[in-house]
Amino acid sequence: MAILMIFLLGIGNFAVHKAVLESGHPLIGQVPWFVHMMGGRITLAFEFLVLLAALLLAANGWPGLAWGYLGYTALNGIAGWLILTRRV
Repeated sequence: MAILMIFLLGIGNFAVHKAVLESGHPLIGQVPWFVHMMGGRITLAFEFLVLLAALLLAANGWPGLAWGYLGYTALNGIAGWLILTRRV
């Protein structure tokens, strides 16, 4: 159950991340040069590595990690909402 929950939360994280990258918000222009190097794909790769680590840990006896990943997703969602609605 934890693996399914983490996987579904990961889909949401990728959706928010992609929306923020495509938003054209001025904050995106302030990130270091290496983030822009591949059109933001480096940050998506990092997002994938976080998801992969969470899935592997949950599959190997850390089902409580799903709560940690839920918190991570909540923070991503709040930050994404703030950026997409131009409140930051």
